[in-house]
Amino acid sequence: MSRNSFLVPGVSRYSRTAVYRKKALYKIKKYETAAAPKDVATDKVVEVKGAKNGGKRTIPANKASRFYPAEDIRQPKKSRKSVKTAPLRGSISAGSVVILLAGRHRGKRVVVLKQLDSGLLLVTGPFRVNGVPIRRVDQAYVIATSTKIEIPEVDAKFNDAYFKKNKDVKEKEFLAKKESKVATSESKVADQKAVDKVILEAVAKTPFLRQYLGAKFSLSKGQFPHNMQF
Repeated sequence: MSRNSFLVPGVSRYSRTAVYRKKALYKIKKYETAAAPKDVATDKVVEVKGAKNGGKRTIPANKASRFYPAEDIRQPKKSRKSVKTAPLRGSISAGSVVILLAGRHRGKRVVVLKQLDSGLLLVTGPFRVNGVPIRRVDQAYVIATSTKIEIPEVDAKFNDAYFKKNKDVKEKEFLAKKESKVATSESKVADQKAVDKVILEAVAKTPFLRQYLGAKFSLSKGQFPHNMQF
């Protein structure tokens, strides 16, 4: 007896996925055999008789077509544009306080450390104040404010390669998220503490700046960001 039946002509009782599960087809191992390597055609050299014919003639492996389209086919124009790093906005510089507009930390105020080679901004909360760690942010998703603090130059090790992860590490973190929270490496925790110490020393020089960084940005009814001066 068939595992599936028709409710009405053309409509089955079970879907294709349900039948696949009922037949346990997922348990059957699929064996794939590698295709035999194909012989690559090469140009053929033929000897030609006659003293005035050159002696040899090369026959191409792929001959040109005898026919051509009746209408001219437009070829796509090759772009001469190259990918360039976005220039830093004039309102943003090292030490500027900006407001994040996207991501899990949106609405929080952070301190800009520098611009990376990729064009992204390197920012931090600092972490002890509002919980924002050292991270990369696109400058298109921040609001620049007039608040600025004097900070020393950041260590050169904080670059785009600092945030890259190996494929094996990503898979382990993905599987670990289902079981428990992924622990941050000790080296990155030490780097965060070192950066926070420098930033907090600069923040302490300005009254109420620590409270300003800890407060979350929000809008009330009738307030429009494009009419405000930050």
